[in-house]
Amino acid sequence: MTNNQFTADFQQLFGHPAQGLSVAPGRVNLIGEFTDYNLGYVLPCALNFSTQVLFKTRDDKQVVVYSNNYPGEQDSFSIDNDIAQGDSQWGNYIRAVVYVLKKRGYALGGIELLISSDVPQGAGLSSSAALEVSIAGAFNQAFNLRIDTKTIALIGQQAENEFMHCQCGIMDQLISAQAEAGHALKIDCDDLSTEKVLIPEDLNLVIVNSNYPRKLVESEYNQRRLDCEGAAQKMQVSSLRQANLALLEQTKAVLTENEYKRAFHVLSENQRVVDTVTALANNSMDDLRDLLAASHQSLRDNFEVTVPATDGLVDIISRALEGKGAVRMTGGGFGGAVICLCRDDEIAVVKAAVEREYQPKFDLHADIFVCQAGTGLAVNTVS
Repeated sequence: MTNNQFTADFQQLFGHPAQGLSVAPGRVNLIGEFTDYNLGYVLPCALNFSTQVLFKTRDDKQVVVYSNNYPGEQDSFSIDNDIAQGDSQWGNYIRAVVYVLKKRGYALGGIELLISSDVPQGAGLSSSAALEVSIAGAFNQAFNLRIDTKTIALIGQQAENEFMHCQCGIMDQLISAQAEAGHALKIDCDDLSTEKVLIPEDLNLVIVNSNYPRKLVESEYNQRRLDCEGAAQKMQVSSLRQANLALLEQTKAVLTENEYKRAFHVLSENQRVVDTVTALANNSMDDLRDLLAASHQSLRDNFEVTVPATDGLVDIISRALEGKGAVRMTGGGFGGAVICLCRDDEIAVVKAAVEREYQPKFDLHADIFVCQAGTGLAVNTVS
């Protein structure tokens, strides 16, 4: 959608032009899965998919929201009332952000919002974080709240945790708020410090969405988090970040099998993030291939969050690339997407292999996106 059409839509809905545009990207995690809520390392980058929010303040205390992704639907509520969940699932994300802003004591007023997003939903590319960060960015600018990008990310995470009841870590919101074009961001989830990591220009991010239907995954996620917390408690550390593989082996006898496997994944995955930063600096495809393969195997065998469809995609792509690319499951698992890092010449090879082999084997159609590392939250006035 062109900005011209988007601004025209706002004018048609509300009878006047918008005053600002807030844009926040989706993300893909290169490596570092399920390490964030264990206060470890992650290595995401933003994508050139984004959620855009046009906004204008109102004279009353009403928040009025439309989304071009859900034509004919609308949500509205008063800033002055207690913020509770409404009937609109997507509208609840706006309510969640407002709930947190109010809880933190920010002075808010009424606002008109129009949302449009091209972040693929259900692909594990964090469409929800992009929405939260773009909404927080809009309120920040509209009411001159002077919130920095790290705090905007924390507001988005708190909105997920407390209002949407999804116990996510900070990664998705922080990369959406702080990304720089052409770079991944190594995030230390213990102190939220970040390190820019240049992605070599000849390295493509190919994301393949399995379109496997994800069902009943929330209880599975929560159980794995409990396993990690249980392992940390038995190792007598505050989080798995304070542990290491030697301590894990010393404590193995008192851990359940699942606690041991989950902790082994997290501790080894943290080291893989550190090693991947070095591999990117050296532009070493051999090292990237081995690191992403080890990550996927651990997610399959130790964290047990892959499904036959994503395992199948990794296998199809690995065989087709014959060592000339790196591939693994990315995101929350139980479906979702795989990420492939490869050179220009290999993109056609990946596409052909997936199109040839995936549907006949799994009776599913995969969506393939060739992406670049995008930029983080940007909020501008609309002239």
